[in-house]
Amino acid sequence: MSLQEQFAQAQADSKNLPERPDNMTLLKIYALYKQGSSGDATGERPGFTDMVGRAKFDAWAALKGTSQDDAMQQYVDLIEDLKNA
Repeated sequence: MSLQEQFAQAQADSKNLPERPDNMTLLKIYALYKQGSSGDATGERPGFTDMVGRAKFDAWAALKGTSQDDAMQQYVDLIEDLKNA
C-alpha cells in the first residue's frame, strides 16, 4: 500500500477511533493532516476572537519545513497508535 493510500485510510480511520483524543492530540492530528495534504501553513493567522482557529493555525505553522511525505507518515503512525490504544 502506498503512503498516499495509507494516508487516505488513516483519514477514514480517524473518524472511528475507539475514544475521542484530548485537545492537544486533536491539534497534532489536524496539523499533520494539513501539512501532509497542503504543505506549509498559508494565509493569515486568525485574530484573538477566533481562539480555535488560532490554535489550529499555530499547530500547523509549527510544522513548517516538514516534508509532506514525512507529515503523512507521522499522521498514519499517530492514527494507528490511537486505534490500538
